Amino acid sequence: MTMTSEAAGLVGPFEERVSALLERMTLEEKVGQMSQVNGAGGAITDELAGALRAGRIGSILNEVDVGTVNELQRIAVEESRLGIPLLIGRDVIHGFRTVLPIPLGQAASFNAGLVEKGARMAALEAASSGVNWTFAPMIDVSRDPRWGRIAESAGEDPYLNSVLGAAMVRGFQGDDLALPGTIAACAKHFAGYGASESGRDYNTTNIPENELRNVYLRPFKAAVDAGVATLMASFSDLNGVPATANEFLMRQVLREEWGFQGFVVSDWASIEQLSVHGITANDREAALAAVTAGINMEMATSTYGDHLAGLLEEGRIDMALIDEMVAGILRVKFALGLFENPYTDPAALPSSGNEEHLAIAREAALQSLVLLENRGQTLPLDAGKLGSLAVVGPLADDPYEQLGTWIFDGDPSISQTPLSAIRRHLGDRVEVKYVRAMETSRSRSTGGFDEAVRAARAADAVVVFLGEESILSGETHSRADINLPGNQHELVAALRAAGKPVIAVIMAGRPLTLSNIVDQVDALLFAWHPGTMGGPAIADVLFGVESPSGKLPATFPSMVGQVPIYYAHKNTGRPPSPDNFTHMDDIPVRAPQYSWGFGSFHLDAGYKPLYAFGYGLSYTRFEYSDIEVSHAEIGMDERFTVQAVVRNAGEVEANEVVQLYVRDLVANVTRPVKELKGFQRLRLKPGERRLVSFELSPDDLAFHGRDMKLITEPGEFDAWIGGSSEADLRTRFRLVRK
Repeated sequence: MTMTSEAAGLVGPFEERVSALLERMTLEEKVGQMSQVNGAGGAITDELAGALRAGRIGSILNEVDVGTVNELQRIAVEESRLGIPLLIGRDVIHGFRTVLPIPLGQAASFNAGLVEKGARMAALEAASSGVNWTFAPMIDVSRDPRWGRIAESAGEDPYLNSVLGAAMVRGFQGDDLALPGTIAACAKHFAGYGASESGRDYNTTNIPENELRNVYLRPFKAAVDAGVATLMASFSDLNGVPATANEFLMRQVLREEWGFQGFVVSDWASIEQLSVHGITANDREAALAAVTAGINMEMATSTYGDHLAGLLEEGRIDMALIDEMVAGILRVKFALGLFENPYTDPAALPSSGNEEHLAIAREAALQSLVLLENRGQTLPLDAGKLGSLAVVGPLADDPYEQLGTWIFDGDPSISQTPLSAIRRHLGDRVEVKYVRAMETSRSRSTGGFDEAVRAARAADAVVVFLGEESILSGETHSRADINLPGNQHELVAALRAAGKPVIAVIMAGRPLTLSNIVDQVDALLFAWHPGTMGGPAIADVLFGVESPSGKLPATFPSMVGQVPIYYAHKNTGRPPSPDNFTHMDDIPVRAPQYSWGFGSFHLDAGYKPLYAFGYGLSYTRFEYSDIEVSHAEIGMDERFTVQAVVRNAGEVEANEVVQLYVRDLVANVTRPVKELKGFQRLRLKPGERRLVSFELSPDDLAFHGRDMKLITEPGEFDAWIGGSSEADLRTRFRLVRK
């Protein structure tokens, strides 16, 4: 069951208190609530203390020393005229001291319960430092792996982003924001940021309104329905109007259509940047554009503090607008219980990095691992048959790099690396020879290759750790070439020539193009940046303690020129197929222009990705059969089920992520060839069969039509159940007006 903003406690019980407080506030104090400043790294300057006493600050970000935070709160509460407590903001993206896999890796688990549990863990650790507001979850649908911030998202699918984003909101905020250890969530970046042109961060986004509503806005609607306290505006220009000044987004969609009652914060300096975009002439006009659009709080810069009073005096805004903006902020502060208890007692909260938190991080890392290749059942490795093992690569034993992007507060000292976990698992029974081979993932030198090859020749098998350092993904860290950086592909070729089985484990913050190594390895395990407990999770999979069960939350292109490539594409009028595709190398010289294929494909790359959304291998084999719909004709107000039988046809007990896809065959606007509508994670013993059912309603098939209204149309639908977006077990049903 989802919660509305009202159910989350943001309106209703606090309105009288909000109104009463607004009546007592001066204009300076109101504008102060709309202003957020960056912390001073544990220091409290005279200037900062004076601003707090004057009520000119409503929020501080990036201050995580609990003693400092408590003193800041004391000054605000006990030495200012009205005693309004502070919001303390921090980017708690995938853990705090204990680091979870990057969000894209967590999405590979297809496990909303585990994602919620991870967010709850992160909230507890952050709260013990005085943080009461996180700038997460990031739920930008991301279909371009060149974009560095795909690492922070749940990938390419709006349904997966919706389900996991709502789970994070519940984990951060709990059932009651006022309870100890809960923090306010912030869904970002509203909206369309993930569609930045060319995958370049901060770049322009042009998204037709129909696609905006059917794809990019859906996760934000789900977050609002889950009771998210705040949203953050996107940096980007959306269809010519930067989100920070976009009344269509902030007023029409968010407030009028969705009824959101929390507040919206700008991104860092994004109000000032309206003039850089060219939408305003100066800071004064930027402040006017942002507040009019509905940006309640300004992050890091001071255009509100410098200009709102003047704009009010000039009559260009009125006090009702100011009061509306401040009311949203006060609602969240009341809901958090800050007026009753603004202080943090770390002793009342669990210690960071405790055994329970490490266990959550380990399970999250385990379920994030995606097995992409396993030729000849190279994995799992049989420790009883190994005499020696070569472990190669700089990422095998780097406690910092495995944490990934956005880990300001992560503690590398508690990281458990893959090398340490492998050695711990094998003990003294097997000789483990580690060779770094490269200084970093970007190195061009081959100076360490000879030693790596000697180790490989002397070993029974080679595990090579490849990928990207954490700095190569995240904000501002976009890449045009998403091959493995440096000369890692040459390292793989050299190890291959040693003649021993080669297992590649890749740590990265995005999907990579792997065509230049995939045929040179016997097994390929994609580990993302797996966080604090990545090492034990990887070792568990390498040695068969657990079977891999992760599934790809984003499509892996075979070459970068295919981008954007995603499973839920439109069919086009000339869909590609084996019948109309011919590779460029197979076209005769001087062939007639119109004699070779009429389809939507690339002559060199074809039309299929290297690995599809939802794909991931196991150490067993799952068979799907007997798909059916509860009734072939379904009324427009009837619930129905789609079900199939799943059987573990192998010899290993394992988890499978069962996925349901639907296609609307004829509609008011063209619809995707497949859309994810449900998933379930289940564990089956060898030979075990289970009936898996998905319950749907016609509302689950709704979309925004030509008039941008949300509609469900009668007609025929195809449904698939399987282990990836390439599932071929299909049935058909019809929605009818009865």
